[in-house]
Amino acid sequence: MNRTQMAVVVTLIFSVIGVCGDYFLKLASQEKDSFRSPWFYLGFGLYASTAFGWLFVMKHLKLATVSVVYSVSMVLLLTTIGFVFFKETLTLPEIAGLVMAVGSLLLLTRFS
Repeated sequence: MNRTQMAVVVTLIFSVIGVCGDYFLKLASQEKDSFRSPWFYLGFGLYASTAFGWLFVMKHLKLATVSVVYSVSMVLLLTTIGFVFFKETLTLPEIAGLVMAVGSLLLLTRFS
């Protein structure tokens, strides 16, 4: 695996960590005192833990590539979390948007 591929994998791993952080922040938001909730500190810690690895990723990928890979993977993962754990529903336009997001990622990786 070359460094560019490794950077994409690391970006995807950071997306998963970020989604876990978002999950705990969502739980904290449902508490009466959100900022004192243990869920807040756990979510915050997960976000902060990714900062060091971003330096590696940004050395090996263009910022545009990083942003698309990270954004699309975050959208897909957060949508899954919302659907599965928080019983949120998806409308047809939202599903179309998800399909287009995946299409943008495919185009980016195909032509970059």
